[in-house]
Amino acid sequence: MPLSLTDWLARLESLHPKAIDMGLERVASVAQRLGLHFDCPVITVGGTNGKGSTCAMLESMLLQGSYRVGLYTSPHLLHFNERARLNGEPASDEMLCAYFEQVEAARGEVSLTYFEFTTLAILKLFASAELDAVILEVGLGGRLDAVNIIDADVAIVTSVDMDHMEYLGDTREKIGVEKAGIFRHGRTAICSDPQPPDSLLAHATATGADLWLFGRDFNYSGDRQQWNYGGRSLRRNALAYPSLRGANQLLNASAALAALEVLRDRLPLGAQEVRSGLVMVELPARFQVLPGRPAVILDVAHNPHAAATLAQNLDNMGFHPYTFAVFGAMADKDIQGIMAQLKDRIDHWCLTDLPLPRAASAESLAQHLRAAGFKESTEPGVERTLSCFTTPEQAFNDAKNRAGENDRMVVFGSFITVAGVMAARSSG
Repeated sequence: MPLSLTDWLARLESLHPKAIDMGLERVASVAQRLGLHFDCPVITVGGTNGKGSTCAMLESMLLQGSYRVGLYTSPHLLHFNERARLNGEPASDEMLCAYFEQVEAARGEVSLTYFEFTTLAILKLFASAELDAVILEVGLGGRLDAVNIIDADVAIVTSVDMDHMEYLGDTREKIGVEKAGIFRHGRTAICSDPQPPDSLLAHATATGADLWLFGRDFNYSGDRQQWNYGGRSLRRNALAYPSLRGANQLLNASAALAALEVLRDRLPLGAQEVRSGLVMVELPARFQVLPGRPAVILDVAHNPHAAATLAQNLDNMGFHPYTFAVFGAMADKDIQGIMAQLKDRIDHWCLTDLPLPRAASAESLAQHLRAAGFKESTEPGVERTLSCFTTPEQAFNDAKNRAGENDRMVVFGSFITVAGVMAARSSG
């Protein structure tokens, strides 16, 4: 009897001795056995933050142009199928299982991690689907990520900041080299970080990539109503603002438009298709403000750079008497750095355990928060509290029960935190 998707995923979690095993030799050897190659343009998108938004905008604009598009992202929020989107829709269980079987048959004695195995299956699915364009979000780092077995036509690095330091290095310069590992000789490399590390620039030069830098090769300008993109040989004027909220979305949109400028002979898009794509783009849990009162904001900010952006976005929302936070994170994150960005903007912290061995306990989060300078207060009008819970759902319910209708609740941190609250809301 064939395995279900749930069975497959459970099996893959125990297939390899390490959850993360950096290196391309094993995954490349299986890709070769699968005969993996693409006949359409491929765009890879790496970076510390902004990858998901850039991918979503590329997908949305290309779909508006009636192109057949595959989009691979990770991790997922609620369902594994979210990782593989074909023409805007998640791949079916049956489709995914069929390609899991192909990878299993091809790998032989080669041991693959969960991420490597599922990445290969989704790449083979896309390669077999007669698509016009494929967009691949790079996972951890770049140089040694499983997605990097593909020689993309265009490689984008959105931002370079501190995250996954135990794997990528403890400085922006070291991390920059890892991110730039997706660049290829003679192919286009785009960087939308306004201050890219020198190591990324040097690696692009050494690789022989055609490097497009924000502020030099492409940029944006605009007012409150509309904005303009300027590239090397193409301008797009009177554009609508992306429907994704947040301070960095024009940087992400500009990188997406630069990639489409490079590929315009193969994937031409008209002005209306670009405008519609930007207006219609959707991406859960990236400063996603849910309808209703009190306001609920979902954001998978889980490093200091993303937390600083979240803080800026919260500042731009206008006045709310109190802000409640539901926060959970992995223990290997710069938790104090994240909290330092937000401790003065959040009055009531609802900290949560997460159901993973890598997760920081709510109690350890509380210690980090106090170390970052958060002080509890019972003074009327300036109450500040800190509470610990065993699940995101419990933490969210506590915030919801205490928040007034003019207050706001921000659920942020690990994908697991946000997914836990999303699942509780959908079932409730």
